[in-house]
Amino acid sequence: MAADAATSAAAPSARPVAPGWSFELSLVSFHSRGQLEQMFETLPPDLPVVVTDNAKGVDKVDELVAQRPNGRYIDSGGGKGFAKASNMGMRSSAYEYVVLGNPDSRPTVEIMQALVDDLERDPELVVSAATMQGTDGRPELGNGGWEPTPRRVLMHVLGAHKIAPSSALFARPKPNRPMSPEWLTGACMAVRRKAFLELGGFDETFYVYNEDMALGRAIREAGLRQQLRTDLFVPHGAGGSGAGKTWMLQMRGASMVRYLRKHNAPARVNVMRSMLVAGYAGRTALSRARGHKATADEHAAYIKGLLVGPPPR
Repeated sequence: MAADAATSAAAPSARPVAPGWSFELSLVSFHSRGQLEQMFETLPPDLPVVVTDNAKGVDKVDELVAQRPNGRYIDSGGGKGFAKASNMGMRSSAYEYVVLGNPDSRPTVEIMQALVDDLERDPELVVSAATMQGTDGRPELGNGGWEPTPRRVLMHVLGAHKIAPSSALFARPKPNRPMSPEWLTGACMAVRRKAFLELGGFDETFYVYNEDMALGRAIREAGLRQQLRTDLFVPHGAGGSGAGKTWMLQMRGASMVRYLRKHNAPARVNVMRSMLVAGYAGRTALSRARGHKATADEHAAYIKGLLVGPPPR
């Protein structure tokens, strides 16, 4: 039965590990009960899972988790953002390995176990991630990526990743072709918990977005490794959380600028931000000309995040 918030956040040693399982699945929910219901239908009832609720229990996620014998529920208090909520689940886990997932991802137990097996075989491997597959059946753009530089930002704005997959900011892997991005998305990622926490976990100065980029940087700087499995595919993008799309895109733009400022001189930040603004302004105009209002509004929201910062929370 799911524990209350205080018990769930207790020291890991206070809880036993479920027999037969070498890992726990960690999820962050924000108005995501419907997605969690669909996800849980595809997974064994006794799979250890912790759900950190960022919506103050408004959609009764605690009741859903309570139906699972090895389920744990954490009420974050609401509004903590993905990075902080995910760290809460990770810190409270009693497992050596934790698989991070999204409510709108659909990993199988076999895929999660394969990622954990990677960590068990290689002690220098901190993260092993599956390739996320969009609703069109193709690997998603953004399965990971590379450290932002003026050249990479320019390549991204020009869409060069379509010709040279590793030339820009974000990775769109090709099935079964090795690719080594410098950071990986956390939508289905097995993590060595102790190493993750020693590295500081996800950078909580990021509310959402770019915390995965920051983790990749920390892993590299520590001389450790991460890997993307281009032979393991997980359907993703079935709906996500209750946050609006334009709100999320403005937050994405703001988080990118925050990351750039943390690791670059002001002049270099201005160059990269200006290129992103110009590129997305062009995409906004083109989308409007084609009658794609929703897409144009999303591009405009990203520009707003780049220029004025995050939306109100």
